[in-house]
Amino acid sequence: MKNVFKILGVFVFLFTAFSLSSCRDDDDPADNDFFAGTYKGSVSYTDSDNNISTDNGEVFVTKIASGTKYNFRFSNGIPELNGLEFQKQGDNTLVMVNSNALVYVRIDNNELKMIYTVDGKTWRANCTR
Repeated sequence: MKNVFKILGVFVFLFTAFSLSSCRDDDDPADNDFFAGTYKGSVSYTDSDNNISTDNGEVFVTKIASGTKYNFRFSNGIPELNGLEFQKQGDNTLVMVNSNALVYVRIDNNELKMIYTVDGKTWRANCTR
């Protein structure tokens, strides 16, 4: 009976190890039809009434049904950004359409870089996965 439990324990361990290894953080937002990932690092938001900043923030990024638009949900009470449109640049990088000095968002499977200013509101992110 002890041998049965040992063998069963080994199978449970191997199944758990295989299951955990198949959950990858290297999913590529540029190549997946559906994408959801959390980026951690420095995030901030300013407007006429708020100045929120932290080095331990999070941004949850999701690709929405259109295939080129993404939503960004921030931690620390920072308002969401929704429906930002991207184009693929290189093999694994997405850059926001119409990027300029006030609007620049770059995302790949490892990092998120953002400065987004509109209507006196500014979002910033320098995060990694």
